[in-house]
Amino acid sequence: MGQSKHDEIARYLAKKHKADYNEGPGPDVKAKNRVIEVASHESDLYSSINQVKRFKKPKYIATTPDLVKKAKEVTRGTGIGVMGPKGTIEKKAKTTTQ
Repeated sequence: MGQSKHDEIARYLAKKHKADYNEGPGPDVKAKNRVIEVASHESDLYSSINQVKRFKKPKYIATTPDLVKKAKEVTRGTGIGVMGPKGTIEKKAKTTTQ
């Protein structure tokens, strides 16, 4: 059985950012300079925000090309950025200074 779209994206981004893929609770990828949560279904977008919002590093939701527009809408005003499945920044995250 092949890996899910979520796992495929998370593993790719973890490798790209020289980090581990966290399959347990919390963000999927905790890189040195950002945290990334993968949302491969529209129903995952809101819970993805909750996974990353407590971190001080730049926070991103990575998603499939067809969900990028919806992810931008959902994250509006949160400071959370959006990236495509290959790590292309579609909406830059705001950095927190707290």
